[in-house]
Amino acid sequence: MEITTAMVKELRQATGVGILDCRKALEATDGDFDKAVDYLREKGLAKAAKRMDREAKDGLVHAYIHGGGRIGVLVEVNCETDFVARTDEFKTLVNDIALQIAAMSPRYVKREDIPAEVLEHEMELYRAQAREEGKPEAVVERIAAGRLEKFYQEVCLLEQSFIRDEERTVDDLIKEQINKTGENIVLRRFARFELGESLGQ
Repeated sequence: MEITTAMVKELRQATGVGILDCRKALEATDGDFDKAVDYLREKGLAKAAKRMDREAKDGLVHAYIHGGGRIGVLVEVNCETDFVARTDEFKTLVNDIALQIAAMSPRYVKREDIPAEVLEHEMELYRAQAREEGKPEAVVERIAAGRLEKFYQEVCLLEQSFIRDEERTVDDLIKEQINKTGENIVLRRFARFELGESLGQ
């Protein structure tokens, strides 16, 4: 049975598990949604989704300076307890996220943070590009929506491919830590400064 992107997306939304693990689960269960959920539970991967609604107020604010003072990052990552916040694994996760921000210049934590006017502006650009390329009007909206998905992956920190392992997103990385620690972990906010950049950016 062919495993479609829609099937993978549905399983991911239900379990909170990464795209690759969802695809593997669907392949292993011949596309059976319920069996795929059980498969992920057996592997211990679906636990993260249950923990993600718990409150996380502890954690770290981490500062990272790159390139001899050319780029600076401040990031806040929360967990549930001070005990987890002090572990090497949590500190490594926060540092990796700061490196990601320095290297990949995200603009938002998640897609829900993007103002509606920014999204509409992007969609207008993509529609105009599609028409300029001579695409039929019937498919312009679909092409624009596809390009908007790529935009999310570029500007939303959680949706970016992780710089140390492009098979995983930053969101996948956090969910793996949720599974390991047994606590909810939330990437709360960040700020990135680059020497000489325009304040209007």
